[in-house]
Amino acid sequence: MGILVLVFIFISLTQHGGAHGPDSCNHGGGLCRVGNCDSGEYPAQFCFEPIILCCKNSSPVDTGS
Repeated sequence: MGILVLVFIFISLTQHGGAHGPDSCNHGGGLCRVGNCDSGEYPAQFCFEPIILCCKNSSPVDTGS
């Protein structure tokens, strides 16, 4: 029974209108973080609203080309 509750919670989080999911965040150059973004990052969107943020770097990353 507990597994069914966890599956329901996961599905409801991924179906939420403000949740874009970790794939969308990673493809956009961000990282999913719980709670707050690290220093030098800003919250761009939600991976799973309202707890897990998609954080992106405030400054462009130098590729060293």
